[in-house]
Amino acid sequence: MSESPALYLPTDWRDFVSLTKPRVMSLVIFTGLCGLLAAPGYIHPLVGFVAVLCIAMGAGGAAALNQWWEADIDAGMKRTAGRPIPGGRMRRTDARDFGIALSVASVGLMGVAVSWLAAAILAVSIVYYAVVYTIWLKPRTPQNIVIGGGAGAFPPMIGWIAVTHDITLMPVLLFAIIFFWTPPHFWALALFVQTDYAKVGIPMMPVVKGEASTRRQIIAYAVLLLPIAAAPWFIGGTGAVYGAVAMLLSLAFIALSVPVALRRAGPGDAMKPEKRLFAFSVLYLFALFAALVADRAIYGQGVFA
Repeated sequence: MSESPALYLPTDWRDFVSLTKPRVMSLVIFTGLCGLLAAPGYIHPLVGFVAVLCIAMGAGGAAALNQWWEADIDAGMKRTAGRPIPGGRMRRTDARDFGIALSVASVGLMGVAVSWLAAAILAVSIVYYAVVYTIWLKPRTPQNIVIGGGAGAFPPMIGWIAVTHDITLMPVLLFAIIFFWTPPHFWALALFVQTDYAKVGIPMMPVVKGEASTRRQIIAYAVLLLPIAAAPWFIGGTGAVYGAVAMLLSLAFIALSVPVALRRAGPGDAMKPEKRLFAFSVLYLFALFAALVADRAIYGQGVFA
């Protein structure tokens, strides 16, 4: 964890933005906002904006801490070698301090302006990602994504709690949807970048258990995801719009997982089914949570009304 003696290029503001992993954050912000919009009750628009801002800040802070800790690993992987620290554009300690500042500010602002319960869950999510997943699970077990997937599952729960100020079955189900979505989503990616992980010694599932086992587990999680995604409808927490979309999307997820589970890729294979599944998995989560909000708008009263 020592600083490299190499000379650093001047840090640009875009490098600090890059530390927050904007692509990942977009999904975090979206699911957090959807949890807030779908929750029963009222929240002032300004308070709602602050809640989503805090979710974004917390996610960005955790991502910066992740890159601070994994700078050496990132330097050894083609996919991440251009990040600010391994790219020589930022000092490791600057990334660490930036991550801590964002994380602390997000929790403090959430507690003061929105809800201390929401702030507590936000704090748990940051520690879960930056410590439990990044430092403990990722370098030690191929189940890192399965257990660590909880880190990315908190945003809709936090958004919901920001409105209701309590934890009920619905936000727990929203958490569970992302928790069970994460393994097939990430393992589809891991299948076509596994050489990177093997090179730096990260025990991702395809590296440790092999492709065949990973492919079987992808289809298993895709099948498990269907009843979990439909559960908010089954318990009466949503209407038929969400239920229909959840069923159709989940069936499509399973259909795209089948060719991934059945095929055996050889050297130099283009991995098209795996890339197709990975791309759809991102669309799946956006569409599912958009349907949750649309369902709320059709069958219930908006939180800003």
